Amino acid sequence: MTGFFAILDDIAALMDDVAVMAKVAGKKTAGVLGDDLAVGADQASSFRSSRELPVLWKITKGSFINKLIILPFSFLLSAFLPQLIVPILLIGGVYLSFEGVEKIMYAFFHKESDLDEVIESETEEDLLKIEKTKIKTTIMTDFVLSVEIIMIALGTVTSEPLITQIMVVSIIAIVATIGVYGLVALMVRMDDAGYFFVKRTKMKTQPLKSLYVGLGKSLVWSLPKLIKLLGIVGTIAMLLVGGGMFVHNVHQVHDIFHKFPMMFAELVMGLIVGFFVYLIIETFKKIKSNFFR
Repeated sequence: MTGFFAILDDIAALMDDVAVMAKVAGKKTAGVLGDDLAVGADQASSFRSSRELPVLWKITKGSFINKLIILPFSFLLSAFLPQLIVPILLIGGVYLSFEGVEKIMYAFFHKESDLDEVIESETEEDLLKIEKTKIKTTIMTDFVLSVEIIMIALGTVTSEPLITQIMVVSIIAIVATIGVYGLVALMVRMDDAGYFFVKRTKMKTQPLKSLYVGLGKSLVWSLPKLIKLLGIVGTIAMLLVGGGMFVHNVHQVHDIFHKFPMMFAELVMGLIVGFFVYLIIETFKKIKSNFFR
């Protein structure tokens, strides 16, 4: 009986350690989680209204699969090949920086009216293909951000026993996925909530009709504004996270920007890396189109 209570005591102590370390890891990953939310909302909000929740469910499942792939890989990497962690983060930084710059270039050089004409001319089959492509892109971006979230969380518990590392990082990964895409789902359904409040005013016995109408119309009005804002924030977030991987992991880059505010340094580095990769890819596309017509 004494041994049984000793085991329970050890489990309680372990859970206390896990709770404390999870809180610390959560604080350190909060910035990246905010970026993940902005990027996820920006990309997920581009789907048709009738397809938003089904698509978000697919993206959420893809995000969980990403975590299932990354978690064991990160533990093995930390134990046997820790020198590969930084190069992996830098590759992720290149991808996010390029995505951010590509969004900027698209916003400046593609007219919204042209885009609307293309969308209107698409058949249902074509729209489903576009949807699948967007889902893949969103899940890929989630994968890159998930790598950084997990690596940062792992960095806070590297001195802890393996069981503590596994539990803490797994908790952060699960909370990140549910929290981020749960909030995204709430955001993109704001207009439905607004219409619900407006419809409630049709009930003759419903008190405070003006309040319901005002609240409903505010939700409907604010959704496109919020989506546009999240698009801007999501693009900036990609550049900040992508550039930050270089600023924080490459000593030469850190030395160049050490006198500047950290956010400014991350943004500038993200733009530099993103434009460099963008130019390479666009040049390659032109060469390919000229030689392989």
